[in-house]
Amino acid sequence: MTLIYSRKANINDIDSIMPIIDDAKAFLKKAGSTQWQSGYPNKQTITQDIENNVGWVLVVDHQIAGYAAVIAGIEPNYQVIDGQWHNDQDEYATIHRMAISSQYRGMHLANYFFSNLISLQVTNNISNFRIDTFKKNAVMQHLAKSNGFTIRGTIKVDDPIDPERIAFELNL
Repeated sequence: MTLIYSRKANINDIDSIMPIIDDAKAFLKKAGSTQWQSGYPNKQTITQDIENNVGWVLVVDHQIAGYAAVIAGIEPNYQVIDGQWHNDQDEYATIHRMAISSQYRGMHLANYFFSNLISLQVTNNISNFRIDTFKKNAVMQHLAKSNGFTIRGTIKVDDPIDPERIAFELNL
């Protein structure tokens, strides 16, 4: 049986995380998306996530297979939305920078990782979640919808190529 779990990322994981991020960048580019094609996220971004204690890894048989950042609290980019958040009163966590290694693609591990990340935040009394993605990132859109997220509108981020993102929300 395969051992799969999620844990906090630590600085020693950087050399395993960065190839996953690079894989995701290549996958998005091949799919015709401009997401992550401007140098973001980079090693500094991931290092900062880890230092801020918001980085998480998905581990499969003792190998790092995925990465994501989960940040509780107000996301500045979500303050203005062309649409409407369903729950704008309670604290929420935002899932950012989710990526699965190409070595594990097709194994539905992203669903497992999403479930773990949400469950871990629920233990901290967070029951509202947000995520955003590019219009051309059909994989992330499908993943969000299949995990109960609902499209709430569009937001803008600081991206030199395409600042518009589809915004999703999950309320438990």
